[in-house]
Amino acid sequence: MSVRVTVIDHPVVADTLAIIRDASTSTTDFSAGMGRIAQVLALHATADLPLAPVSVQTPLAMTSAHRLAADVAIIPVLRAGLTMVEGLRDLIPTAAVGMIGMARDEHTHVASTYLERLPADLATRRVIITEPMIATGGSLIDVVHRLRQAGATGEITVMSLLAAPEGLARVQSALVDVHIVVAAIDERLDDNAFIVPGLGDAGDRAFGTI
Repeated sequence: MSVRVTVIDHPVVADTLAIIRDASTSTTDFSAGMGRIAQVLALHATADLPLAPVSVQTPLAMTSAHRLAADVAIIPVLRAGLTMVEGLRDLIPTAAVGMIGMARDEHTHVASTYLERLPADLATRRVIITEPMIATGGSLIDVVHRLRQAGATGEITVMSLLAAPEGLARVQSALVDVHIVVAAIDERLDDNAFIVPGLGDAGDRAFGTI
């Protein structure tokens, strides 16, 4: 299966994007906004999780119901991806959380990995990556390759705030079996490989290290 891209058209997402794009938005409001968008994205990112039929005793009678039939692993790309984890865990409290830390060289625009902690049973879980910004696409490609090497199978879902057309094109040419759920696709990358109009460095703005 090729790379699927789903752009979420939702009033709450549009309103919150306006807030976090604003350069005057505080660190607290920026981080909260990222979390709010993540909640909406999470509903779409988990919409195709499998269900299994069960019987439930209500206070009045037995009834048929359904429970999730898949274990989930959430993999935030540090640092900024951490701000999107809570929205997912609110929906799936039993999800395991791993993490991959990536740092971008500001001169070459190439990211390197400084941390990797993944669930041992990754092969049995549905994997959802939280990567707020898909700029060049290089970091996401590296993360997906690492997850595949660690045993991840089937379609991997990616939750993102913004993506650049250049990054999406690169990801689509390099990967398969990936579903990207994104709040907006912006215009382009600038000469420093930042998304334009974008929202700046999501990690710095979310954690107050501007």
